[in-house]
Amino acid sequence: MAGGWCALVNMADETFDVVVIGGGPVGENAAARAVQNGLTAVLVEHERYGGECSYWACMPSKALLRPGNLLAAAKRIPGVPVGARVDPAAVFARRDSFTSGWDDISQVEWAHGAGIRTVRGSARITGDREVTVDGSVLRARHAVVVCTGSVAKIPAIDGLADIDAWTSRDATSASEVPGRLAVLGAGVVGVEMAQAWATLGARVDLIMTGPRPLPMFPDFVGDAVADGLRDTGVMLHTGSGVDGVAAKDGTVHLTLRGGGELVTDRLLLATGRRPATDDLGLDSIGLRNGKPLTVDDSGVVSGVEGGWLFAAGDVTGRAPLTHQGKYAARVVGDVIAAKARGESVDAGPWTRYAATADNHAVPQVVFTDPEVASVGLTEPRFGTHRSVELDLAVAGSALHADGYRGRVRMIVDAEREVVLGVTFVGQDVGELLHAATIAVTAEVPLRRLWHAVPAYPTISEIWLRLLEEYGL
Repeated sequence: MAGGWCALVNMADETFDVVVIGGGPVGENAAARAVQNGLTAVLVEHERYGGECSYWACMPSKALLRPGNLLAAAKRIPGVPVGARVDPAAVFARRDSFTSGWDDISQVEWAHGAGIRTVRGSARITGDREVTVDGSVLRARHAVVVCTGSVAKIPAIDGLADIDAWTSRDATSASEVPGRLAVLGAGVVGVEMAQAWATLGARVDLIMTGPRPLPMFPDFVGDAVADGLRDTGVMLHTGSGVDGVAAKDGTVHLTLRGGGELVTDRLLLATGRRPATDDLGLDSIGLRNGKPLTVDDSGVVSGVEGGWLFAAGDVTGRAPLTHQGKYAARVVGDVIAAKARGESVDAGPWTRYAATADNHAVPQVVFTDPEVASVGLTEPRFGTHRSVELDLAVAGSALHADGYRGRVRMIVDAEREVVLGVTFVGQDVGELLHAATIAVTAEVPLRRLWHAVPAYPTISEIWLRLLEEYGL
């Protein structure tokens, strides 16, 4: 058994300045920030240190997607010798290298090197500043921080309990390509995994309730991603759903909403996620198990006297993305440390003690081909808002691919003349996102942004075109 999985036994009751529940990237950041500020911290994890992102989400999913995206990009440039398809065995091997073979010893060693104590076990809040882990009690002098993330939502479908359906964990960790894969749900997980497994050789059917995938984004994004999925060989079932499931002769038979049957070898449920709060003992402190933890911008959980309970990441339901959770965790660590020093905490907007960006500037990339990158508003909300939309046709994009297809939308507060949001879709647009995030977060005046000259010939030249279209 790998060192990272050795059991911790005979753990005595102990007291720390901060007890963090959940050893994923969010919990790691909260604990590390507390230690950097001179406090003691213990990090409790019941599975793998490094969490969902390291082993079943961000890293393995992108490792599965990248080879197919790269192959598609290479095929768009004449003169580049490429094969017809990716090599699944090589893709899986590289994916496994990113997950360290699902062994978390390196993550545990990192925590110890950062001065963080680790305890492996199932944690429950059992009182004021008190956490019980498999019978032993950890007490916090200052704060308990909940960073337990989220789990897959399982829909209520007749017959679903009788089959071995995949969730996102299975989709990112499997090492055999199914002949046929049906994906229920066309959000981020659904579209990314549909495209990844199609490039690996599966026949993929994507089933969605609406007319296009990624309904949380503007229609032009969903239309572009739908075209990309079809180009990869994915069959789209729009305006549909699954009413029933049955296992027959080693296959899965799906009764589609509106009639019809689909036969597949595997069914992936990509129907959303919910905060992982079922077994935390929240009822012992007057909160409801299974519900998100409502927090203010400083991470303090509402409804708990004394302000000792904090939370960050997916468990709050605020901005369920790894980078936003880590950002909120850094804020939480700083807040706890300041309060421990007896300092007054100013949690006003854009201070170090407030996760203000959660409300205004949340960046996100969907790693399909074409990519989607977005930050801030995607649609105008008020009369002073103006939308500027263009095809992503500049010299840089033409060099990236023959027949480059992409589009961009910028939302501007025309009264203050600042950018409120930008959405891109197209090959390689993810690397454009941080410039947009800085513009939105810093509220750079458009007339100053005009002087940020984009290098030629790069795709970033689209910023010049957007500002010209706006009227500068």
